Amino acid sequence: MRVAVLGTGLLGRPIAERLKATGHQVIVYNRTRAKAEPLRELGIKVASQPEEAIRSAECIVLMLADAAAIRSVLSADQAKKELSGRTVIQMGTIGPSESQALKEEVGAAGGDYLEAPVLGSIAEAKAGTLHVMVGGSPEQFARWAELFRSLSRGPRLIGAVGKAATLKLALNQLIAAEIAAFALSLGLVQRDGIDVETFMAILRESALYAPAYDKKLPRLLRRDYADPNFSTRHLLKDIDLFLAEGKARQLDTGSLDGIRRLLEKTIGRGLDEVDYSALYETVNPTRVDGA
Repeated sequence: MRVAVLGTGLLGRPIAERLKATGHQVIVYNRTRAKAEPLRELGIKVASQPEEAIRSAECIVLMLADAAAIRSVLSADQAKKELSGRTVIQMGTIGPSESQALKEEVGAAGGDYLEAPVLGSIAEAKAGTLHVMVGGSPEQFARWAELFRSLSRGPRLIGAVGKAATLKLALNQLIAAEIAAFALSLGLVQRDGIDVETFMAILRESALYAPAYDKKLPRLLRRDYADPNFSTRHLLKDIDLFLAEGKARQLDTGSLDGIRRLLEKTIGRGLDEVDYSALYETVNPTRVDGA
């Protein structure tokens, strides 16, 4: 398939690489072109304008930061004209109402639209083991199944446009909840001088365990948040999306409001572009004695 990937950030780049490696013809566009240039070495074309990428493809994969970024790329007259007769697949994390609005806008331009947000990070994108959740019709799911299988062992059709977006927010809320809870427990263990490995051994054997704890533990122990898989800034954006949806559905989001404040404080420390596990710096700041 001829695929245009718009957005080559932390996850967009390995997705483009994976699509190329699995035999698709890939062209990419990124608003900061320098971030896309290294992909040329893999035989991936780099477009200077979004309409150039769209024109070259039958399918446009959106891996942009948020709905505002999507509109800034697609709303230009030249880009919008090129959408006619093409399919737009939105694979980032946006709100369900935002996704439904994009469906209307792409449809008005003569294109087809579905959503397919993904769960996973850079390693899963490169290996083709992302969780792909599709919001669209059964016909759309069948038409693009080969593309989805390039990125996932078992893509799932969740429902109509908006349903997969909601599910992705539900999962990303757990990312925030897990790191906040783990950081707090680890902080207490460390400050009372309890052996961290004893804590982890018991945790691993219990029903409380989540693999994310071991994945993030080395970062927390080193207080090293460089080379992120997912940034603090992007997690806060997703939490804001969840809060809006949750409150609209009359859920009590008090616990998540607290985590949001922790993320805001973390960003206030200048830790917005590093790995989201930097929330540990807010929950368990370094003491005067260096511990």
